[in-house]
Formats: sequence, structure tokens, C-alpha cells
Amino acid sequence: MSTTRREFCIATGATLAASQLPVLAATADDAAVDRLIAGFAEELLVDYPESATMLGIDGGDRATLKSKLADRSAAGQKALAERAAQRLARLRAVDPASLGDAARIDLDVVRTAHEFAVEGFEFPYGDVALLNSQWSYRNAPYVVAQNTGAFLEIPGMLDEQHQIATAADADAYLARLEAYAGQIDGETGRLKEAAAQHVIAPNFLLDKTLAQIRLARSGTVGDWTVVKSIERRAKNIAGDYTARAAKIAAQKIAPALERQIAELDAHRRRATSDAGVWKLPRGDEYYSWALRAGTTTRMTPDQIHARGREELRELQSRMDSILRQQGLTKGTVGERMTALGKEPRFAFEDSDAGRAKLMKYLNDRVADMRTRLPRAFATLVPGNFEIKRMAPEVEPGAPGAYGGPGSIDGKVPGKYWINMHDMGVFTTYNTPTLTYHESLPGHVWQGEYTFKLPLARSLLAFNAYSEGWALYSEQLADELGVYDDDPFGRLGYLQSIAFRACRLVVDTGLHAKRWTRQQAIDWFASTNGSSVGEVTGEVDRYCAWPGQACGYKVGHSEINRVRAKAQKALGARFDFRQFNDAVVTGGGVPMLTLARNIDRFIAGSA
Repeated sequence: MSTTRREFCIATGATLAASQLPVLAATADDAAVDRLIAGFAEELLVDYPESATMLGIDGGDRATLKSKLADRSAAGQKALAERAAQRLARLRAVDPASLGDAARIDLDVVRTAHEFAVEGFEFPYGDVALLNSQWSYRNAPYVVAQNTGAFLEIPGMLDEQHQIATAADADAYLARLEAYAGQIDGETGRLKEAAAQHVIAPNFLLDKTLAQIRLARSGTVGDWTVVKSIERRAKNIAGDYTARAAKIAAQKIAPALERQIAELDAHRRRATSDAGVWKLPRGDEYYSWALRAGTTTRMTPDQIHARGREELRELQSRMDSILRQQGLTKGTVGERMTALGKEPRFAFEDSDAGRAKLMKYLNDRVADMRTRLPRAFATLVPGNFEIKRMAPEVEPGAPGAYGGPGSIDGKVPGKYWINMHDMGVFTTYNTPTLTYHESLPGHVWQGEYTFKLPLARSLLAFNAYSEGWALYSEQLADELGVYDDDPFGRLGYLQSIAFRACRLVVDTGLHAKRWTRQQAIDWFASTNGSSVGEVTGEVDRYCAWPGQACGYKVGHSEINRVRAKAQKALGARFDFRQFNDAVVTGGGVPMLTLARNIDRFIAGSA
């Protein structure tokens, strides 16, 4: 799909709101569908203004979005759900058979994302983030948790993505600070409603959440990130923005945080240690939906659980062979990997020097990967990003790392965030594959390809595709030879893939088979040889984001399935670089759509 078509879609959507577009006839042509989807993109930006900021498109005709935040109140969520349902009805009215390939894919992507979102909004609790490009990778049964909520998500967005170059930008920042306080209160209201339905996070999640939110509330407001950020960036703009930001923080944000802390304390007094969503109203239905949204498949919990165990056996067989070659023969694969992880030769010191060493190590891996990428892709993107440490108040409840692309115009680089709270989880053999997953050729790399597609395609993502691609990127690194002289690095790569197979077992174990938190931690750590500290954070994440962790291995396996199909069909005509291009340039799609895209690739290459 060409940049020209993207520009056409943006221009159309910028001048015509989706609600003003006519209802399309079932036999609509490509141009009509382009206009409809461009209009829907603009409507999504209004619903989720942070998405415009993330992509760097919150200026010009969209400048009003820069001062707004998505409405996290109960009334706001109801309005979002109603608009999503209205868009879905219009998308379902279009017959895809009348469209060309590009328009049919766009229609399928936008319709499927809305179908999953509308299903999720039907539950009277939780947070549906599928249509918000900032946080579309997760859905949460709990409005606020150790990895979900305004108190975690908004300050980072304001500091890293909200650009300040003019007084208008600074004014918009202050407007968002005011809105931030309101969104905290909106979530607090939803927490009260959830408690009335007996929807309360497990006590161990609430303990983490309360520690984090108290840390966010602590200290002098003048030292808060949201105040220091504008102080640093608006120091040459007249208007005393630092004092005004501090006043909003003291008079509005701090009291809102205190009200949320009080509500979470009330939840904690009623909380149990039950880890899975089976305990919630319609819990089994909720998990079934979360799995569908997280994997874009119809696989059942039992099927996913069994697949995890089967794939784990195959991966550990490969690991066993490498371990034996290194003279490590005693114990299970998990026990041997546990012992390996304790060897000082692989460790990074838990100190400022150790953190600096880790940061250099990560940057060196990226520099090496850049030299290899032309061997895997015929179509290249810039890969514009930086590696940064997470904020201290975020680290305790966050994963070990995460990453994504920057703004469309390149002014804001992508980020590869690294969690240095517990240095014990990092080794010289497991951090390379983590880096390829989050940066190049993983999330940062893949995300930049969506910038060439119509705007709606940059706004909508599918967890199974994006995480499946990132896992496939780890595989590409191995296929590009990064571990040819590093058997321990290859062990780290295989352990990473096995880690994702374990997720299939643990996530379904918690939510469908009623595993306890400790049962999940013990099985995960002993089976994969990961540290208890690492898997504890992982298990807690699955409790807060059911189904999300299953998307990784399901998506990865599907990419490999369609690759094997293409190799068999094309034989000597199969082109490794062209196949990778076909997967990544097609953008984020549901798994069924990916299969159809590769069928077209096969037909075009035959």
C-alpha cells in the first residue's frame, strides 16, 4: 500500500468526521471504504487523544486534541462503547467481496478490532483498551492495578510524548494536567462500582498497586515528574508554567490520588488471594473474550494449555542438547538453566556501574543488528529509537522491558524501556534476545512499517500479531547468525521462546484451571529455569491482564506456520526477505487475515 493512499486517507478524514459520512451501500467501492475508514480514524483520535500525541499528529487541524485525554469515567466509557458499536454496525454493512485487496484488508482490520472492543465493553467492569493505540495491547478486569491506570500511564505519556515548543503546547500540557486529576477521579468512581459487583483485584496485586500509587503521591509536588517535565521544557517560554503546574499538582492531582488510595485501601480490606478471573461475575465468559482478543483465534483455554506444554517439550529438547554440549548434564533443563542464571560470569552488578554496563551492552547489540537487517528485509525503515530506563515508580509493577515506535514524523524517537529495578533478572545470555524483541527487528521496527499505511492502521494493533512478530524477530536474530559463536546466547534465545510457551500454560492455569499464584510461580520458575523474581512479576501481570500473554506464542507459531506453507508451495522460488516483507509491510492484522495475506504472497510469487 502506497504512501499516496495514506495521505489521501488522512486528508479525507481530517475534513470529514466519521459521523457525517453516509452509510455505505453493501457494494461500496474502494474509495468509499477509504473515506469511511479515514473518518473513523479521526473519530478514534477524538475518543483517544493520547494516540494523536503518540504519533506526533496532534497539530494543525487536530491541535485541540493536544489538550485532552480519553475519558476514564463510567459515563465516558459508556460513550466510547456506544460510538464503537455505531462504527461497527456501519463496517458490517459493507460487503468485502466488492473490494480490492488493500481496501478489503483495511476493512477487515478495522471491523475486527471493533468487534473485539464491543464484546469487551459488554462486561460491566474492567478496562477495554483495544481501540486506544497507547495501551491497545492489554485488557484489564481491574480499572486500576500495578500495571493499569491513569496514575501510571498519563505521567509517562506527558513527559515522553507531549511535545512542548510553544506557549500553546505548554497551555495544552496544563490542560492535560487538569484532565489527569479528573481521570483519576473517574477511575476511582469505576472502582467503587466494581467493588459493588465484587470485582476486586487479588490482595497481592493491590499490595503492589498501593505501594506504587503511594510512591507516586509521595514527596514534594514540585519534584514530581509532571512538574519537572514542564519546568525543563518550558523554561524559555513566558508564563510561569512551573508554578502553575505545581499548583494543579498540589490542589487537584494530589487530592485525587489520595481519594484513589483510600478506595484501593477499601478494596484491600475485602480482597482475597484468588488469582484468576474465574472468581468474577461471568468470569469464564470474560476470560474466553480476553483470550480471543489476545490471540485473535477461537482456541479454547484447554487447547492453549495443551499447546503450551507440547511446544515447551520440543524447545527444551533443543536446549538439552546445547546444555550437554557445554558439559551441563545433571538435572532437568529448568534446573540447569536456574544454575546457569546464578553464575557470576553472566551477571550484571546491582549497582550504578552494573546498570551502565547493561545499557552499553544493549546498545552494542542494537548496533550489530543494524548491520544484519538488510539480509532479512528488502524494504527497510529507519528504526529510530532510544533505550531508556523506566521511572522508579513504574518499575515494581512493570515487565522487564517493553518497546515501540515513535512519532510518524520521526521527531519523537521510539523507546525501548528497560526495567532495572531487579538486576538479577538480566544476564549476558538473555538480554540480547530481549533487545531484538523490543527494538530491532521487533516492536520498534515493525511499528514503523504501519506509518506507511492509512492512519487507522497505525492506530489499531492486534496483540497476537505484534507480539508474535516480536517473538519471530528473536528467531530472525538466530537465523541471521548472532548466536553462531555464542551457545549460551542461543540458550538464552531458546529459553525466551520457551518462556512464552510457559505463558500459555500459566495464563490458562490461573484463569481457567484455578491455579493459585504460588502454584503458578513455582511451576514457571522450576520448569523454565527463570528466577523467582522474574516469574513473580510475570504471574502478577497475567492476573491483571488475562489472555494478553498468550498472544506471543500463538502469534509466533502462526507466522511460522504460514512461512512453512509458503516454503512448501514455492520451493526454490521462496525468498526469505520477500516473505518477511510480506508479513511486516502488511501491518498489524488478525491471524486469519495474516494467513490470507500470505496466500496472496504465494500466488504472486508462483
